[in-house]
Amino acid sequence: MAALNIAFEAPDNSRGAAPSRERAIDLVHLAKQTMGDKALEVEVLQMFARQARSCLQEIGSGDRKRAVAASHRLKGAASAVGAFKVADAANALESDIGDPTRMATVTACVVEAENFILRLSR
Repeated sequence: MAALNIAFEAPDNSRGAAPSRERAIDLVHLAKQTMGDKALEVEVLQMFARQARSCLQEIGSGDRKRAVAASHRLKGAASAVGAFKVADAANALESDIGDPTRMATVTACVVEAENFILRLSR
């Protein structure tokens, strides 16, 4: 009878690994995008980090049109690799490009993602 109780009280993990919006990069999402190829994951994340840095420079350029376009690019790139915090922040910035708080949030999220990527690459 005790085994039966344990089975019903145990969490349902039958679906396998679940996506995470808590981490800077959702590794489950990334693995699905790269079909589990670890070398490709590292390459994609490094490309994302470079692109995110470039987008941040354009966002800070002072040119409203370039900043909106860069926010949109960043949102798409972040969504593709599973950097959902970055994507959400870029989406918010895209809708109100002049808001300094939203710019700071995007920057902080990109830095968090970059640090996460660096830790993975070690």
